[in-house]
Amino acid sequence: MPAFTTSDNVTIHYEDKGEGFPLVLVHGWAMSGTVWAFQNELAASFRLITADLRGHGGSSASETDYSFAAFAADLAALFDHLRLERAALLGWSLGAQVALEAIRHLNDRVAALVIVAGTPRFTAAPDWSHGLPAADVRGLALRLRRAYDATLGDFFRRMFVEGELSAKQNQRIVREIVIPRPLPDPGAVLATLDTLAGGDHRQMLAAVTCPSLVIHGDRDAVCVPGAGRFMADHIPDACMATMDGVGHAPFLSRPELFNGMVNRFLREVAIHD
Repeated sequence: MPAFTTSDNVTIHYEDKGEGFPLVLVHGWAMSGTVWAFQNELAASFRLITADLRGHGGSSASETDYSFAAFAADLAALFDHLRLERAALLGWSLGAQVALEAIRHLNDRVAALVIVAGTPRFTAAPDWSHGLPAADVRGLALRLRRAYDATLGDFFRRMFVEGELSAKQNQRIVREIVIPRPLPDPGAVLATLDTLAGGDHRQMLAAVTCPSLVIHGDRDAVCVPGAGRFMADHIPDACMATMDGVGHAPFLSRPELFNGMVNRFLREVAIHD
């Protein structure tokens, strides 16, 4: 498996397939690059690069650091390792915030940004109504400590709304995503949840200068739709695509529609430049 080692001695695993304009996919909390299995068809049009965040998938755990700054530095190191001078960046959920943080390191090397089911702030605050209550996040951490595997399973199922998946779709997701997915390091999951609970990227949105697309399900219960709309409104000239009847993982439940959106967007704003 291809990998490289960061300056703080963390091994980052990645996959690199296809040819053409590079598209780097960044997964969400407690997941790994295997979650992008239904996006493999994009490798027919792009150089598709998926990375496992530190402590997730095939990447090693860190002894101390699961901050957004550390995740973003790893992503910048991936760009350096692969000599990517110009690429599109797609971040889902936690990965959306990592992507926003990484843009500060990468600047013009990010030619286009796609945010999927993202939020600039995961938890609610007096001036932020589009986040989960802090008590819910604390409860999730407590359940993880008591029943790690079962809690991760419950969280994954919460990504989908009733009726979103057919029986055939559910079986495919279990077979191709859930079963092959290595469970992440428990310490990494809890530390990253703390990072999510304290992160706030609202002030970074206005600094995004590349073409941007925000994709959000209208029934997302993890990162609520209002968070996606806020990001689209505050990233200069961003486009918003709302997917009806969809929860937190539109690329899993509606892969053909999702892949088509990404393909068209990148062909319009990035490949021809």
